[in-house]
Amino acid sequence: MKEIAITEIENIAIGQAEDTVAGTGCTVFISKDGMAAGLDIRGGGPASRESGLMDPLAAAQTIHAVVLSGGSAYGLGASDGVMQYLEENGIGLDVGVTKVPLVVQSDIFDLTVGDSKVRPDREMGYEAAKRALNSPNYRDGNFGAGCGATVGKICGMERCMKSGIGSYAIETGGLKIGAVVVVNAFGDIFDHRTGSKLAGLLNEEKNGFADTTEVMYSHIAPVENKFVSNTTIGIVMTNAKFDKTQLCKLAGMAHDGYARSIRPVHTSVDGDSIYAVSLGNVAADMDTVGVLSAEVMSEAITRAVKNADSAYGAISAKELKS
Repeated sequence: MKEIAITEIENIAIGQAEDTVAGTGCTVFISKDGMAAGLDIRGGGPASRESGLMDPLAAAQTIHAVVLSGGSAYGLGASDGVMQYLEENGIGLDVGVTKVPLVVQSDIFDLTVGDSKVRPDREMGYEAAKRALNSPNYRDGNFGAGCGATVGKICGMERCMKSGIGSYAIETGGLKIGAVVVVNAFGDIFDHRTGSKLAGLLNEEKNGFADTTEVMYSHIAPVENKFVSNTTIGIVMTNAKFDKTQLCKLAGMAHDGYARSIRPVHTSVDGDSIYAVSLGNVAADMDTVGVLSAEVMSEAITRAVKNADSAYGAISAKELKS
């Protein structure tokens, strides 16, 4: 088993666009010929679009793009620009009079960094889609949907840390599998290999860590009107051949990667979601690929945190370590 670049997985193109001043952006994954896709949502506050397309009972067997974005529910308009670009380039479901691109989307809440009035829109989605097909520009860190990502927010933005978008992929015996994830969690982030804390809630001096779960345990009274301002969103990509039902199961198994790396996770104030897409015809055992999906997702979370740079008043793991 060897590490490969996320861009070495065939039949999918990735483009990113961001507004670094406003602190938001989007990341677009396009399969020109269509890809089977599944989705598993575990958090209580998702912002999403066209999730029903991945229901095994839905008629469509493939989709053409996945959009991960900032802007919370306001950012869902980025898919309009992705659809426009794909239609202009003849990509989509042929309905006779045109081709309709099937585009799904999940967003993080990043309105509390940068400029809350600027969100990913049609223009940004169009640009990210254009880049995906003409000049793929995927990078880990403060790019695309990871531009405004932060973690460890139980005590507010004053003691949170900067996170970002991360990726990890492997190849073994002809099978390729990789993950891309935007880490915008309520909880703290841990290295899945060593158990050491990488990022999260800062202490009051902001020179080391506090512990989110300990804060929760010390305040057990119900909290009314919690603000749903967190979400970790990701995608698992493989060249193994699976249908929608199997991919929904793979997405669910990939959530084990979230659980290993984020604590707490899947709370009512997170919108944790994972897509899984099939991009090839390699015959592979679904359970084996599911176990690998959790592994690559955990490592992608680590890369998202380690590659983030301090921004918008939030310190990164790089700076805290130094």
